[in-house]
Amino acid sequence: MIGFQVENEIERNMNKNGTTEVTGNWEGFHPIENNLSNSQESIIEICDSMKDLLLYKNQKYGDSALHPNNIFYKGDSTNSIKIRLDDKIGRIKNCEETRINDVADVIGYCTLLLISVGACKEDIERLKD
Repeated sequence: MIGFQVENEIERNMNKNGTTEVTGNWEGFHPIENNLSNSQESIIEICDSMKDLLLYKNQKYGDSALHPNNIFYKGDSTNSIKIRLDDKIGRIKNCEETRINDVADVIGYCTLLLISVGACKEDIERLKD
């Protein structure tokens, strides 16, 4: 079975047999597989949560990663994000315990780095084989 997905909107419902059915509005749909594995469900859940977290932090901190205040560091946003990534990756490397916060920060900074170097949806789409 094939389901459909809106570019920015996805609706997931459990079928009677325990598989996930993906439905939504007909306009702007792209075919996707209806039966998602547990891993695929987790990917959707984590990516949705990361998007919410990034938007929350962007609003809370005033878009400072992409438009820094340059109070101490006078470089551009790309290098500033790389410095933050370096610090976070160093923390992960040196800690005995992997903290969810640090990993989420790395994912967030990588997303912001993509934006800062001018990546767009089409650039990411081209990465599919």
